Amino acid sequence: MADDDVREFQAGQSGLIVRIPEAEPLVRAWRDRLDPSAEAGVPAHVTVLFPFLDASRVDEGVCAVISEAVGRHQSFEARFDHCGRFPGVLYLAPEPDAGFRSLTEAIVERWPEYPPFGGQFDDVVPHLTVAQGQDEVVLAKAEADLLTGLPVIAQVSTVDLLIHDGTQWRHRASFSLASAPLR
Repeated sequence: MADDDVREFQAGQSGLIVRIPEAEPLVRAWRDRLDPSAEAGVPAHVTVLFPFLDASRVDEGVCAVISEAVGRHQSFEARFDHCGRFPGVLYLAPEPDAGFRSLTEAIVERWPEYPPFGGQFDDVVPHLTVAQGQDEVVLAKAEADLLTGLPVIAQVSTVDLLIHDGTQWRHRASFSLASAPLR
């Protein structure tokens, strides 16, 4: 959902995300001002797959397949300890990012007709967007502030399906990763 102009969101669009609630205290004020997806109801997150199926195609069978694909992966910890940039975009970068990449690959393996971000990028970099469509001065100010609050450590245990209703993104379902074995 990140890196897309909110005006391009259409009723019935869907996406799969990993919510990162641990980052909300740090990024919320910046996202509310500088990331249109926040205004549209998208929480702090790392995108697994967007765009995904039209809502009219999401049924119990689709949810069962998503659940099975996600459930093959162990829950994991991600550490956000630095910022990254794309043109006009500021984000928090997760380390390691392999777990996010694996989740995306698992969904795309089942639905190859839905490549991440419509196939517009050769390498999809997992990230938590904080600001988009902003000039360098604004991004630099936000980055300097964010760096004072890092690191953020998140436990990744679910993938959420969001559906756009024409105005806002709404939570439709959650899918659990396998529990990590006790050490």
